[in-house]
Amino acid sequence: MTLKEYNSKRDFAATPEPKGAKARKSGSQFVIQKHDARRLHYDLRLEMAGVLRSWAVTRGPSLIAGEKRLAVHVEDHPLGYGSFEGTIPKGEYGAGTVLLWDRGDWSPIGDAAKGYAKGHLEFELAGEKLRGRWHLIRMQGKPAEKRENWLLIKADDAEARGKDEADILEQLPLSVASGRDLAEIAAGAAVKERAAKDAAAKDAPRRKGRAKAKPADADEAEAAEPDLTKGAKAAPLPEFVPPMLATLAPAAPKGARWLHEIKFDGYRLQARIEAGSVTLLTRSGLDWTARFGAAVPAALRDLALRSALMDGELVVEGGDGASDFSALQADLSAGRDDRFVFYAFDLLHLDGHDLRPLPLLERKERLEHVLAAAQGPLRYSSHFEESGATVLRHACRLSLEGIVSKLADSPYRSGRGKSWIKSKCSARQEFVIGGYVPSSAAKGAIGSLVLGVHDGGQLVPVGRVGTGFSAAVARELFTRLEAMRRDDSPFDKPLTAEQARQVRHVRPELVAEVEFRAWTADGHLRHASFRGLREDKPADEVRREGEVAEAAPKPPAPARVKLTHPDRIYWPEAGITKEGLADYYSQVWRKMAPFVVNRPLALLRCPEGIGGQRFFQKHIWKGASRHIRQVEDPKGKDALICIDSLDGMIGLVQSAALEIHPWGSTLEDWERPDMITMDLDPDDGVDWARVIAAAEEVRARLEAAGLAAFVKTSGGKGLHVVAPLVPEAAWPAVKAFAKGMAQSMAADSPGDYVASLAKAKRKGKILIDYLRNQRGATAVAAYSTRARPGAAVSAPLAWEELGPEVGPTRFTLANLPARLAAMEQDPWEGFRKAARPLRG
Repeated sequence: MTLKEYNSKRDFAATPEPKGAKARKSGSQFVIQKHDARRLHYDLRLEMAGVLRSWAVTRGPSLIAGEKRLAVHVEDHPLGYGSFEGTIPKGEYGAGTVLLWDRGDWSPIGDAAKGYAKGHLEFELAGEKLRGRWHLIRMQGKPAEKRENWLLIKADDAEARGKDEADILEQLPLSVASGRDLAEIAAGAAVKERAAKDAAAKDAPRRKGRAKAKPADADEAEAAEPDLTKGAKAAPLPEFVPPMLATLAPAAPKGARWLHEIKFDGYRLQARIEAGSVTLLTRSGLDWTARFGAAVPAALRDLALRSALMDGELVVEGGDGASDFSALQADLSAGRDDRFVFYAFDLLHLDGHDLRPLPLLERKERLEHVLAAAQGPLRYSSHFEESGATVLRHACRLSLEGIVSKLADSPYRSGRGKSWIKSKCSARQEFVIGGYVPSSAAKGAIGSLVLGVHDGGQLVPVGRVGTGFSAAVARELFTRLEAMRRDDSPFDKPLTAEQARQVRHVRPELVAEVEFRAWTADGHLRHASFRGLREDKPADEVRREGEVAEAAPKPPAPARVKLTHPDRIYWPEAGITKEGLADYYSQVWRKMAPFVVNRPLALLRCPEGIGGQRFFQKHIWKGASRHIRQVEDPKGKDALICIDSLDGMIGLVQSAALEIHPWGSTLEDWERPDMITMDLDPDDGVDWARVIAAAEEVRARLEAAGLAAFVKTSGGKGLHVVAPLVPEAAWPAVKAFAKGMAQSMAADSPGDYVASLAKAKRKGKILIDYLRNQRGATAVAAYSTRARPGAAVSAPLAWEELGPEVGPTRFTLANLPARLAAMEQDPWEGFRKAARPLRG
C-alpha cells in the first residue's frame, strides 16, 4: 500500500488534500484524524520510512486495556497529511470531513520495520490526548478477503482506563489544531476557544452513535445520503413475518449466484422497531424482548430510522469470537445479559416500505448502511462471494457450526425453500424429549434424555443423549421433566427392553438441540451431545433433517471396557460426562494413538471432576483396568503405566484420567527420545500475537538445525512446538540442545523470553520451557483433554492456521471431532516421516 495508490485515488484539482512524495528523512510523528466519510471512523497514521503508514480504526481508539478495535490497513499517506484538516468534496475518494483529533510522537518498542513485517507493532504514544503503550496486531485474513485487518489494543499501563471511566472519544471530541468540531469544520465556522468548547460539550446533549456534520446547505447534505427505500413499495410495518428458512444439504451449492454467510449458533430473532419501541420476536412470533436484557433493544432504538424489521440471530460469543449456543443457554439460566450480541443478516421493512421483493444483495447493502453507525451489541452479518466449498471448509476447520448459502438475487419468502441452503460441519438438529433416565451419580439430576422425531404422524425414538449437560442444567431438567411425567410411553414405536430400562416417560412437549456425529444403520444417534433447549420451536414441528455426509473415517471397534456411572460429570460448566469423554477419545483415537500407545504415561486423575481432588499418577494402582499395562522402568523401581489400544484409553477414562502426559520416548528405546517438545508458556497478560511470534521463532531455529517443526495448542495458555526425531541422540544431548535454544532466545530477546522457571523473572515474558526434554519428564499429549474449565484439548494445528481467531483454548472436546472430520488433510500429516536425527 504505497503513495502511488494514494495519489491514484485522488483528483488534486478537486480535493484540498496534499499531494506528496516519500520523504527522504523519517521522523517520529503520529496523528489521528477523525473522518466523517460514509461512516465515522478514526485514521491512525504512524510515520515510518518517509510516509505515514495508515489504519482506519472503525470505532476509534479505546483506553480500556486489552479491548480490541478493528484497524483496517489502508494506503500510505504523505507526511504533509499529518496537518490536514478540512472537507473532502462529494464525489472524491473519502468524501467527508476530516478533523485532526490527536498528534504527537510515537516510539516503537523493538525494531519497527521487523514488527510491521511480522504483523505486530508495539509502541508508545506521546500525544496531546493519547499516551502510553499500544499494540497493532495483524489478523489472519479470511478467504479471498481484499482488505488487511489489524487490531489496535491499549496495553495495561498507567494510562489505561477502566470500563466505567469516561470514553476519551466523547470526553475530548474537538480538534487539537483548531478547537472545532466536525460540524464547524464542515460549515467553515470560525475557530473557537478550545477550552470553552470542551466545557460546553459536556453539557450539550449528544446522540449516541455517529456524529453527523451539518453542512450549510441542508439540501446537499440530504442528497449525500442514499435513498434506502428506493424501488420498494410503501406498506405498513407488519406485526411479524414468518421467517425464511434454509434447506439442509450435504455440501454448499456451487455457482456465482450464491453468497455465503457463517451460520450462527444462537436464537433466530426478528427485531421490530417502530416509533422508538423495539420488540424481539422468535421464529414462531413470540415476544422475547424481556429475556435478553436492555442493551440490544437500546442499541436498536438508537438507530437513525423511523421503523424497521430485521432478521437476525442473537448469540453469545466466546473469547475467540465464535458464537456458542451452550454459553447462550447458560447466560439465560443465570440471568446474565452482558454478553448478548445481535447479528442482523436481512432487512425486510424500512421506514414504511416493504423490502422483501428486492434482491437479497440490495437488502443487505441497505442493511449494512443502516448499521454503519451501530454501537455496542449490534453487528452486520457480512458474507463471502467465493466458492461455497472453500467457505465451508474454513468454517469447519475453525469448528464453527457451518454456513448458510443464499441466492444473491432472491426475494425474501417466508417458509422453507431452496433459495437458502444450509450446510453443516457436523450433524445437528432439534429432537423431541420423550423421557429421561435419572443420574446414577447425582441425586435430583438427569443422566440422559430419550429423544424422538415426528415421522408420518408418529413420534419415532432415535436414541439417547447422555452428555453436554452442566450440573446446573441436569438439575433444572430433572425438576422440569418430573413435573411432566406420564405413565405410558409417548413414542408410537415401542422401545426395546434395553432402551426402556430406567426410563421415566414425559409429555413430548420440550425440544432439545443435539449435536451428533452420524446416524446409525437402525436410525439412532451416534456420539450425541446436548446443546440446549429450543423453547422457540414447537415440538410438533420437529422432523428428521436430511443427511449430513460423515466425512470422518469409520470409528474403531467399540471399546470393551464397561463404564460405571457413565453420567458422572467431569467438567461441570461444559456438562461433559464420563461417557462424553469416552466418546471423544473413540472419535480421535486413530490420530491420537501414535502419541500415547507404547509409551510411559503420567496421568492427571480427577475422580470427582475438575472441581474436586486431583492427583498425578505415574505408577500402576490397585483396581486399574486390565487393559492398562504396567511396565518396568529399566532404571526405576516402581511399575509405570502404559496402554496399547483404545480399550486402554477407555480404561483411563473409567479411572478419571482427564489429562494424558506421555514420555518423549517409547518402550522400545527408553533412553533415546523420538521427539522434542518446546513449551511456550506466557505470563498472564502476554498478548497471543507474541506467543505466535515465539512459536515461529522456535520453528525457524529448529529448521535451521535441520529438524522439522509442528505446532499444537497446549490446551492451557500457550503453544507447543514439537520436532520429531530419529531416536539416536540420548536424553542428555536432547536436553542440552533444547536448553541451548531456550537460553539463546532469552539472551537475544530478553524483553520477550525467559528460560528460567523462577516466577520473579517471568513477568510480562514467555517462558521457553525446555525441561520437557529430559528423562522421565512428560508433556501433555496431542489430542489430550485438559482438566480445566471449558474442556480444552491440546490440538495439532497447521502453521498457516495460527492467528488471532485460533486462541490457546479454541478447540475443545466438544468441537475438535467436527474439525477433524472437515479437514482435507491432517495438520500433522507426515509427522513421523519428517523425523530427523539430532546433530551437533
